[in-house]
Amino acid sequence: MSDFNNYFWSIFISVVTIGSVVACLLLLYIAGKTTTSPNADNTTGHVWDGDLREMNNPLPRWWMWLFVLTAIFGLLYLALYPGLGTFKGTLGWTSVEEHTAEVSAGEKEIAPLYARFSSMSTEAVSKDHAAMAIGERLFMNNCAQCHGSDARGGKGFPNLTDNDWLYGGSPETIKETLQKGRNGMMPPLAAAVGSEDDVKNVANYVLSLSGAKHDAVRAQAGQAKFALCAACHGAQGKGNPAVGAPNLTDQVWLHGAGEAAIVSMINNGKNNQMPAQEGKFTADQLHVLTAYVWGLSNSHDK
Repeated sequence: MSDFNNYFWSIFISVVTIGSVVACLLLLYIAGKTTTSPNADNTTGHVWDGDLREMNNPLPRWWMWLFVLTAIFGLLYLALYPGLGTFKGTLGWTSVEEHTAEVSAGEKEIAPLYARFSSMSTEAVSKDHAAMAIGERLFMNNCAQCHGSDARGGKGFPNLTDNDWLYGGSPETIKETLQKGRNGMMPPLAAAVGSEDDVKNVANYVLSLSGAKHDAVRAQAGQAKFALCAACHGAQGKGNPAVGAPNLTDQVWLHGAGEAAIVSMINNGKNNQMPAQEGKFTADQLHVLTAYVWGLSNSHDK
């Protein structure tokens, strides 16, 4: 049924497109052959605003031929380029190939600019002012939409300047994150934890790990149930970079602090995804961007 629908719409679009052009030509032909009986003053008899009269003069020939040439141009364009359903055009042009060619040409043009950084270490690149200016532009164009122009993130988007890393902050790990993306998932645990009170108890125990404001009685009651969370966050709640489980002891809260926010996380879970970026950058661009991100939390001015 899907193939039938696709085939039908291709034919439908082609018929409507060609029919519209032919209809325009036919309308021009009919208009050119149609005559009216003018009055003695060569008007059609139509009068507006008391004294505005419509003359019976035909359109200039050159104007009529412009309409005809426009229609002919449209038919030739549709024969050469895609525009009629699934017909690809006799030239075989596609916007994808055009984009690929332009990107390839752009990469060749800027390759010498990045070449001198390719043999440098991440740390060395992060000290190069020219490289960091380039890295900042790459970051602003591709990363700032989520992490902010100052790279300090926001609710649900990690701060890249504080040395608190979900998967690790080494240059190699940052590059892997940029290339492959990340998909961090915490499953809903309310059913496993138990009652509503049990969830609140665990939430208060989590708050106690970082010394945040909490109910000490509830925290003590929730410690045993925290064993369900320790599988990812560790027995001490210090997190696990291997699975992207955050450290719960440092008062850095990605999805909001306080009892209500933690209860919501336990009840509903969370699925956070960073898309893979490797298709957007050359290897040298990725090297510079990695150095820029690494340098945000390893500033040489500190």
